[in-house]
Amino acid sequence: MSQRNWSTGNRMLALGGMAGLLSLAGISARGRSPVTSGLLQQTAQPKTSSDPKGPQTANEKAWTILRGVLKEENADKRARAVHALGLLPGSAEAEKSAVVALKDPKPNVRVAAAAALGSMRAESAKGDLEEALGDTEPSVVLAAANSLLLLHDDVGYDTYYEVLTGEKRASKGLIQEQLDTLKNKKKMAQMGFEEGIGFIPFAGIGYEIFKTVTKNDSSPVRAAAAKKLARAPEPDAAEALVKATTDKNWAVRAAALEAIAERGDPTLVPKITSALDDEKDTVRLTAAACIVHLSTLPQRTNVTSAPKP
Repeated sequence: MSQRNWSTGNRMLALGGMAGLLSLAGISARGRSPVTSGLLQQTAQPKTSSDPKGPQTANEKAWTILRGVLKEENADKRARAVHALGLLPGSAEAEKSAVVALKDPKPNVRVAAAAALGSMRAESAKGDLEEALGDTEPSVVLAAANSLLLLHDDVGYDTYYEVLTGEKRASKGLIQEQLDTLKNKKKMAQMGFEEGIGFIPFAGIGYEIFKTVTKNDSSPVRAAAAKKLARAPEPDAAEALVKATTDKNWAVRAAALEAIAERGDPTLVPKITSALDDEKDTVRLTAAACIVHLSTLPQRTNVTSAPKP
């Protein structure tokens, strides 16, 4: 055989061998194709949750967290969860949970509940908050009173009147059992510094008061009560504020004058002029501004209550 014919034969043999291998590979591929196809399909499919309802939404997860902590044994954690409910106005579940928390055995949780109901403007919870005014813990009473004022329920003013004056209104009787505590300077100071920051309106009193206040001083709570009475409709609230302008504590005097200015009753000017000679410059300056402001307002006759905001 010539060299050329031998080379051609070898090439034909090689091509035949390759064709055979490709044919075998095709048969093998066809034989495995159902399994291979299935594996590919399984790999391509995304993983699904074992929960038939699917993964939680962010809202569902958030409620799961809140509901869980509301049932915590730790009272501080429960109080924080209840406090957070105040960010949910219009939520029936949040309001219901806060109302339930008003009966919690721990006072810090009840304080948080009373404050949250005011923050969420829970109008339908007024009755529950009024009931909380009879709580054995004065801090709960103050929180409930503040929330009632946020809900435009004037019964809240009674508590602040009692805090400022130490006297109970004759026709009321909401916190009879708490009056002794409200007169206790040490307990009042504890309420103001430890629990009251969240619901007693210290912010409007001024930095000077905080710089001079000490732990055995009840003036922050009483000064806050004076500020709250600025819009109280009862005439005796105005009388209580006038009396407070001569209080032994200058912080209470200054707060009372601020409240009188906000009250906007020019007939009170003759009753507070002595404050222009107060020994504390903060009181003198507050009195001066108060009198200037009231003197610019038109005189009113038969003034019986503060104007509505």
